[in-house]
Amino acid sequence: MNTKQEKLEAFGRLLDIMDDLREKCPWDQKQTLESLRHLTLEETYELSDAILQNDLQEIKKELGDVLLHLVFYAKIGSEKESFDIADVINSLNEKLIFRHPHIYGDVEVKDEEEVKQNWEKLKLKEGNKSILGGVPKSLPSLVKAYRIQDKVKGIGFEFHDAEDAWKKVDEEIQEFHAETDLDKKEQELGDVFFSLINYARISGINPDSALERTNLKFISRFQKMENLASEDNLKLADMSLEEMDVLWEKAKLLQ
Repeated sequence: MNTKQEKLEAFGRLLDIMDDLREKCPWDQKQTLESLRHLTLEETYELSDAILQNDLQEIKKELGDVLLHLVFYAKIGSEKESFDIADVINSLNEKLIFRHPHIYGDVEVKDEEEVKQNWEKLKLKEGNKSILGGVPKSLPSLVKAYRIQDKVKGIGFEFHDAEDAWKKVDEEIQEFHAETDLDKKEQELGDVFFSLINYARISGINPDSALERTNLKFISRFQKMENLASEDNLKLADMSLEEMDVLWEKAKLLQ
């Protein structure tokens, strides 16, 4: 692994390259905070894919792409004379020190849970008006639900255990089935999802990762179905559901 000095030199070289690109490259010159936003989201999802696949080399590559965007935003901030990368890092350093009084102060904690509870309380001291104020509005709904639940847990608003959380899932499912009005039924389905996500979180399961793994598994099996059908000169669209079910079972055996 690289020494600390080598890491600092590599980061300095990246800053120099960013300066060159902003000065000399027509594409880089045109970019704004707004134009980079959707690209940053894309890079973040690509990093997420690499993590789920446990592909360390791809993770390294995608981390580089995300880091480039962070440096790019800081470069634009410096051009606006608002902030530069040093301001970004120093602000982060101070926040980390403030939120870890058990490391940089005299606070004692017994476990990870107390650390998380202290974290949320300290954020309120920083001026946040609500525990939920830091949940981004643009998060995907599943991830947002998880973050909401995790944050309110920090102040003790939490079921005692997974069993109690599952009782809430059962309750919400019953309410969903009992509702006949379509609009209200949609609301009840949202409650089912929310309570199921909560149960998964309390059980130590990340629901977003679980669902994405199922998505990938389904894609893989379905594409195997397509290949099996093609080998027999058939098209899935021309087959009955029963015939496709037979191929589905065969595809499962191939995984």
